[in-house]
Amino acid sequence: MTKGRLLRATSKLCSQDADLEKVVKKYGVPPLWNRPEGFRTLIYLILEQQVSLASARATFEKLVSWLGSDPTPKEILLLSFEELRAIGFSRQKISYSRLLSQAIIDGNLSINDLGKLSDQAVKSELMKIKGIGPWTADIYLMEALSRPDVWPTGDLALAVGAEKVKKLASRPNQNDLNKLGEQWRPFRSVAARILWHYYLCEIRPQPGEKPS
Repeated sequence: MTKGRLLRATSKLCSQDADLEKVVKKYGVPPLWNRPEGFRTLIYLILEQQVSLASARATFEKLVSWLGSDPTPKEILLLSFEELRAIGFSRQKISYSRLLSQAIIDGNLSINDLGKLSDQAVKSELMKIKGIGPWTADIYLMEALSRPDVWPTGDLALAVGAEKVKKLASRPNQNDLNKLGEQWRPFRSVAARILWHYYLCEIRPQPGEKPS
């Protein structure tokens, strides 16, 4: 996803959906929120699971400070349980991070080849690793691999944004979100960014909530 493609897709969606158009007119085109491909982003996403983005960012920054550079699979495995706990990893996320690291070192996950695969194949490969579920795989597809038509139905901010922007009677569940997202193909990743943008500007106006 490039800025040009984001602009074109946003314009297309706004021409088809008056509610999304209102968001863009009020808050502007959403940021790209792109991330680098690779291990760094997957570790960051594991840290983001079920905590605030600010908390995940603080833990990741402490990890980088501890190591003196971005983490590698080998470095994660060399850190002791106590060290990872001191950095801010939960017990569960220590396990997930180590399983991911070992899978890469053993050659069971070829992280550099994911960009060559289809969206579904990427999800299948990532979700073989315990601790990487649909949400983590979807966000990796959207923000690291820049896929244009990913719809992360497990994302709370997306559900809240959709509820408010589309004036739904209640917060949509994942099945509801799946149905809602069909109208925005083949640019569901951009629709998601618009709804996130609304959420961060209107519901939780805190600077820097989404990582870059």
